Amino acid sequence: MSAFKRITGFKRITGISFIILSFMMVNACSQYQRLLQSDDFELKYEKAIEYYEDEEYGRAITLLSDVMPAYRGTAEAERINYYFAKAHFHNREYMLASHYFKSFVDAYPNSEHAEEFLFLSAYCQYLESPRYSLDQTSTRQAIRELQNFINRHPQSDRVSDANELIDELRYKLERKHFEIGKMYYNISAYQAAAKYMETYIKDYPDSEYREEAMFLTVKAYFEFAYNSVEERQEERFEDTVDAFYAFKSRYPESEKMDEARRMYAHATDVIDRFQERRELTDIN
Repeated sequence: MSAFKRITGFKRITGISFIILSFMMVNACSQYQRLLQSDDFELKYEKAIEYYEDEEYGRAITLLSDVMPAYRGTAEAERINYYFAKAHFHNREYMLASHYFKSFVDAYPNSEHAEEFLFLSAYCQYLESPRYSLDQTSTRQAIRELQNFINRHPQSDRVSDANELIDELRYKLERKHFEIGKMYYNISAYQAAAKYMETYIKDYPDSEYREEAMFLTVKAYFEFAYNSVEERQEERFEDTVDAFYAFKSRYPESEKMDEARRMYAHATDVIDRFQERRELTDIN
């Protein structure tokens, strides 16, 4: 067989396959459209589960939404709500899934799926948590939901997973807090930076950024004092000295210690000059 014949033969087969596939897709779409217009709720229910099993979650959601009112109060209602919530989850509609998981737990607290769904409701909140640089409202909500799951199911096998997720979310809040303190320093809002870092150190005593936060506190107080009017410098350089001693006590071998000592030396020189002036004034 010539190369030309092989190529044209392949194209012919490919074309036929495309036509068959197109026909199947059109037929599937027309069947789905007929289902939407049908009043046969039993058939819609059956096909919704088939769509779910075939991972066509959007269609499953639409059909399940149609049949829900017809099955409300029946033995099948729990199963329908189960698939409805799960379909939203697999369709990556996490906020809706979280709502439906929680609604399922409220409606069927004794269901065999209640524990799983309470966890998944919180997990959906976790999945919606943005990177640390953005607003962390959903992160805090996820932490609350995961902690609620732990409180309600302390013996669950999922508790360890919930704790790991909480640790990850708390780290995100920690990083957010630290970066805000750095931002204040970078825009020369030195007093705000120093106060923010002090709060950060208290709130996150075991933070991996603690050393840098304590050093930035020294720098922020130093810059705040250095750029102040002369009559306010003494008291503000005293804050620098206090921050230096705290940093030195915690990190005496820090690579940043030389720079911290230079700021400390300048601060004590200024404080000493103010004290000398007062002493001369008292003598005179």
